[in-house]
Amino acid sequence: MTTTTTGTGRTHAKAVQRPGDRIFSGTALGAGIIILVTLAAVAVFLFVQSIPVLTEDPAQNQILKGESFLSWVWPFVFGTLWSSAIALVVAAPIAIGIALFISHYAPRRLAGVLGYIIDLLAAVPSVVFGMWGALTFAPMLVPFYKWLNENLGWIPMFSGTPSGTGKTILTAALVLAVMILPIMTAICREVFLQTPKLHEEAALALGATRWEMIRMAVLPFARSGIVSGAMLGLGRALGETMAVTLVLSPLGLVTFNLLNPENPTTIPAIIALRFPEAHGNGVNTLIAAGLVLFIVTFAVNFLARWIVSRRAEFSGAN
Repeated sequence: MTTTTTGTGRTHAKAVQRPGDRIFSGTALGAGIIILVTLAAVAVFLFVQSIPVLTEDPAQNQILKGESFLSWVWPFVFGTLWSSAIALVVAAPIAIGIALFISHYAPRRLAGVLGYIIDLLAAVPSVVFGMWGALTFAPMLVPFYKWLNENLGWIPMFSGTPSGTGKTILTAALVLAVMILPIMTAICREVFLQTPKLHEEAALALGATRWEMIRMAVLPFARSGIVSGAMLGLGRALGETMAVTLVLSPLGLVTFNLLNPENPTTIPAIIALRFPEAHGNGVNTLIAAGLVLFIVTFAVNFLARWIVSRRAEFSGAN
């Protein structure tokens, strides 16, 4: 450590960087730059490849066939947002409940086993979830869909003729909910375990029950972590391809009905289905759809970071 003297007579200690410190800081800086360059390269590639679709005559496009790009892609944007929103609504409370059970209710050994199972679920490939959803889960839901239609058919979402195969937007959303459940549960569990013990013990010492302690000490502390986990799960649901592709048919519809056999599909699914046979400006059209998905995903993550930053000043030490 060296000491330097300023013009005012004050001395400041300046730490001497060791070779290991310089290597680590340079590696970390390089990794951050690589991430930014990669993201910028992807954005530039998508934008450049999408320019012909936005400037050329739609009548000459093999996919648009005279339809404007925005009117063609809008049903797929709707299907992406609609299925992901349903999946998030279904998975979020279940993930929070499982995480609370593991962190504050389950015995230590049982909590460890459940934690390993949740982590293993996150490693299952999406195509496996898709095959399970299309071949096993969808037929199982047919009686349930008929019951919903008979008893709640007065609600527009459950009206009409229910699908005889069970392959509906609701089935796809439930499969997505199962897929995003592990990552949301794992993040919520870790955040709940970070709650300061002094806060929990203080609430219990004041006579609070375990649930009151969780409601007053754990959930407020973990709010930003819960939002982060939900947004990460939503990001995976927005970009999921194979699970939705195997469950839904590629129809460009805008409908809120959850039980009909005709359903909206998602941008990743339509890209996966159309890309093998696309050529020429058809490839550019699918890349432009990917650009729309990129923008939607970026907007969701930006919103998540904004929500988390609003809670950044909250700390367990406060």
